[in-house]
Amino acid sequence: MTVAYRNVARFFLFFRLAVLLPLVLTLGSPAHGQAAAETAGATSMSAKTAASSAKPPAIPGLPASPGPAGSAHLIASSGPPADVKNRQALEQNAGPTAAKLLIRSVPTAANVWIDGAYVGKTPMLLILAPGKYQVKLRDQRQDYAESNVDLLPRETREYGPTLTVRYPTRATLR
Repeated sequence: MTVAYRNVARFFLFFRLAVLLPLVLTLGSPAHGQAAAETAGATSMSAKTAASSAKPPAIPGLPASPGPAGSAHLIASSGPPADVKNRQALEQNAGPTAAKLLIRSVPTAANVWIDGAYVGKTPMLLILAPGKYQVKLRDQRQDYAESNVDLLPRETREYGPTLTVRYPTRATLR
C-alpha cells in the first residue's frame, strides 16, 4: 500500500468512527425521541410511547430493499478472482495450435498484465493463442518491464526480464 492510500483509508475510518457513528446512535436512540417530544410539550409517558413506536431514520444512499441474497448489505462477488477469470479466458481462446508463454521476472512475484488484463504473479505458464501480446510486469516497489511478445503456433517461449525502476525513488541536489 502506498502512503497516500493508507492516509486516505485512515481518514475514512476516522470519519466513520468520529462523525457517522455518534450521529446514527443519537438519531436512532429512544432518548432522542423523548427529548424531542418533551420540547414539543408532551408528557413523559406519551414521549415514551412515541419513542417506542417511532421508526429509526433511514440512512440515505443505502438500498431499502434487500439484495438478491436477502441482505441489504453490499454483495460480494462469488466465483474466482479476476486474475483467474482472465487467465481462463485467454486459455479458452487458445485453440488447437496453442502456444505456451513462460513468464518469469527478477525479482519474482511481479504482477503480470497481458493486453491490459491482470493475469497473476510471476512465475507463471500461460497457454495462449498464437499472435502478438503486450506483456507488462510490475512489482511492489514499482519496478517495471514491458514488451511485445510474438507467439507462433505450438511455440514455447520464455519471457524473463529484469525489472527496472520506472520512476526514481531518490533525488539528489548538487
